[in-house]
Amino acid sequence: MTTVLKLGGSVVTQKDQPETVDDGALATAARVVGESLGTTPDDPTASPGGESLVVVHGGGSFGHPAAAAHGVSASEGTRDAAALADIHRAMGRLNNRVVTALHATGVPALPVRPLSVVRRTNAGVTAPTAAVEGMLAEGFVPVLHGDVVVDETAGGTVCSGDTLVVALADALDADRLGVCSTVPGVLDGGEVVPEITGYEAVADVLGGSDATDVTGGMAGKVRALLDVDGPASIFGLDDLGRFLAAGQPGTTVR
Repeated sequence: MTTVLKLGGSVVTQKDQPETVDDGALATAARVVGESLGTTPDDPTASPGGESLVVVHGGGSFGHPAAAAHGVSASEGTRDAAALADIHRAMGRLNNRVVTALHATGVPALPVRPLSVVRRTNAGVTAPTAAVEGMLAEGFVPVLHGDVVVDETAGGTVCSGDTLVVALADALDADRLGVCSTVPGVLDGGEVVPEITGYEAVADVLGGSDATDVTGGMAGKVRALLDVDGPASIFGLDDLGRFLAAGQPGTTVR
């Protein structure tokens, strides 16, 4: 079984403080992932033949401020290589922290940097299936992230983690897709919306992020997940273990 898991940038970082990891939340997420895979802390050794898990994390307080500073988003690009490299470096710093946290719980995580393996064309985003499938076959856990990628019409644009999880789930024919956020699902007046089958039905309750976010906040997540062939879950950190144990917590997007 192949599972694609998105750890939101608002989960692993403190989005209102530039380049600040939420150490407690990241440690909790890493521990739960390790428990779900049955790994041993401080021994991140790959074991081929186990559960296949792909992790994608958002930009949080690392990628979003850097992208905003250079005026780059999912729709606005640049051909300034120094600007693109600056955003990429910021995401690399966060990716290193996420991979290191997973290693501390024994998860055999390996970084996959989207700038080098993902391209956006008029037909959409090309998922790095060769690299990811090779790692999965050897028992590793690929860890990707939102990043800048080469765009055939705009030089370089932001490819969000939400876009990546959808592209990966489709390309890998994943069995399960989950997005872990800071809220227990899509909320309507404080209550979790159990199921979403179309954007217009929930458009009024979908707000933007309360911090700098160049990829569309919760609205962007829902729009992306509606394109998935099969159900996807949006849930909070408290339900991460339930999702990894094959549960369907939070909001189901179909």
